[in-house]
Amino acid sequence: MTWWEAALLGLIQGLTEFLPISSSAHIRVIGELLPHGADPGAAFTAVIQIGTEAAVLVYFWKDIVAIVKAWVAALAGRDGKDRGARLGAHSPEARLGWWVIIGSIPVVVLGVLFKDAIETALRNLWITAAVLALFALVLLWADRIGAKRRHVADLKGKDAVALGLAQALALIPGVSRSGGTISMGLLLGLTREAAARYSFLLAIPAVLGSGLFELTTSFDGLTDASGPGLAATAIATLIAFVVGYGVIVWFLRLVTHRSFVPFVVYRILFAGAIVSLLVTGTVAAI
Repeated sequence: MTWWEAALLGLIQGLTEFLPISSSAHIRVIGELLPHGADPGAAFTAVIQIGTEAAVLVYFWKDIVAIVKAWVAALAGRDGKDRGARLGAHSPEARLGWWVIIGSIPVVVLGVLFKDAIETALRNLWITAAVLALFALVLLWADRIGAKRRHVADLKGKDAVALGLAQALALIPGVSRSGGTISMGLLLGLTREAAARYSFLLAIPAVLGSGLFELTTSFDGLTDASGPGLAATAIATLIAFVVGYGVIVWFLRLVTHRSFVPFVVYRILFAGAIVSLLVTGTVAAI
């Protein structure tokens, strides 16, 4: 992989990670269309997502620090020694810390159990096109019927489990991590902004964990002659960080006033484009 191909893939990762349009699907398809003509692979995709999650850490740094401090303090008994107090009954920030932990469990468990399928069969572009279109309709439905009255502080344990399961669906390229969790958030009655914010926070443990895991376990694959290369991976990760930060700022402002319909339309058009590429033999399904 050349430096400019890596830069392009980093740009695409940064532009698409936080939007409900599936960054992994874009990396998968565009990687095939580049001169090196190959799927960059699940390991490359997971590692460059570290860049976009670093952007989340920077943007939400004050929130994250407040959540961690409150969670540790509640667990230590600052707000009371009973079970409820330690689980954040008296602190919205501590509760949110627990909800992020609970919501992260499904993607970890399913990611480990289905690791081989995630890295092979589920990257089939026919599957990608199908879920892009299907979850576009789910997002449209959720945006239409969601009450949009609840805020992040109103979340409960059962909401965290549901949102965690929705995030786990994004293990399939085309679903979209933000798309899945935002759709579930809207169905649970969250405002668009609250659904997006929780989606970003929930992704931190899963994405950083996945990226670091792939970096350590697939390091040889990233650096051998047939892989993307360490330098290319680093370039893509850095660009994903810079672009991703700007997208976070823009997206959170956008969803405060606008619906998700443009993203629904884009997902369907993208799905159609993938089918066209497959039918014409421009790209291979696997």
